[in-house]
Amino acid sequence: MYRHLGILLLVSSVASLNVGAQFILPKPPNVNATAHVLYEPSTSTLIVEENSRERLPPASLTKIMTSYVAAAELAAGRVTLDDEVPISVKAWRTEGSRMFVEAGTKVRFEDLLRGIIIQSGNDASVAVAEYIAGSEDAFAELMNQYGREMGLEDTYFMNSTGLSDDNHYTTAYDVALLSARLIVDFPEHYRMYAELEFTYGPENQPITQPNRNRMLQLDKTVDGIKTGYTEAAGYCLAASSVRDGMRLISVVMGTDSSSARVRETRKLFTYGYRNYETRTIVEPSKPVKTVEAWFGVQDTLDLGVEKAVTLTIVRGQYENLSIDAVLPKRVDAPIEAGQRIGEVTISFEDTELSTVPLVARHAVEEDWFLNRLWDSVNLMFRSDD
Repeated sequence: MYRHLGILLLVSSVASLNVGAQFILPKPPNVNATAHVLYEPSTSTLIVEENSRERLPPASLTKIMTSYVAAAELAAGRVTLDDEVPISVKAWRTEGSRMFVEAGTKVRFEDLLRGIIIQSGNDASVAVAEYIAGSEDAFAELMNQYGREMGLEDTYFMNSTGLSDDNHYTTAYDVALLSARLIVDFPEHYRMYAELEFTYGPENQPITQPNRNRMLQLDKTVDGIKTGYTEAAGYCLAASSVRDGMRLISVVMGTDSSSARVRETRKLFTYGYRNYETRTIVEPSKPVKTVEAWFGVQDTLDLGVEKAVTLTIVRGQYENLSIDAVLPKRVDAPIEAGQRIGEVTISFEDTELSTVPLVARHAVEEDWFLNRLWDSVNLMFRSDD
């Protein structure tokens, strides 16, 4: 069953259509995949999804977490890009896609990262896992610890490669969350995902392999992320794109060919960018409401938000949003800057989109006794609304 989770879903019957006064949001595309999701990470908005919480084999989408853990180790200073990583027989023998490292040699950590990200090398993944955690099993537990910290509720890793295992699974939604964390937490590391090829090997016989994410060549707004394939998983693709300042993450799992995963991803991006936009609705630099301040040296108090309120909305509907302040009946001094006083609710028609606290933008000190007494007299004769 299709569920469309865009936060502004506008529905109108043909009989009541008033052209120019209403916007009809097109249906999401039919996506030929076992599961898919289109996600806007800065506002945590699911624009489109189907079966996005179904646990599925991830194939090499697993390597997004493998590289995330490696990036975290680099950031913590426990490894460096120049570290010489020994290649075990196990790493060398690992089946599937390869970087073609040789057992008994040492390979720079940075080269292994490109082998994982660009070439999808299972051998490189095992080598990095063993170097960081001592064994691939221990590294998989480290991956699961990061997954729990991220709130990946339907993900469990048994290895660093994505080779099939009945207990190794994730969901399209969790892959989108993981991809968003990778992009935000390690932007320098993430740049590797946009590289189109990587060459590795001896000088007399180097091997150049292209990035398996064909979206990088077909769409210049795409800057990552990762492909995957096993017989159990089908053809999978997590991709991310930025257009006009808005990033979208698409995940398709279980398509029937490498061309299909590209085609279905392009459908999702086209739908998302054509019909949605991410806008800052309330700025922290501007007051949302000015209210009377009783018993203070100032008669009024400006209220605002602590940080920008940004939403992903149906394109063209910004002017139709309602911004309403919910305030206490009276605001009395003394008031501290940053003190919470009420809240602001942003809605479209009858749908509440966001509610955030309103805070005092400045302090209001208590006035001297006679002026406070005068305010008390005024309040005695003031009729309540």
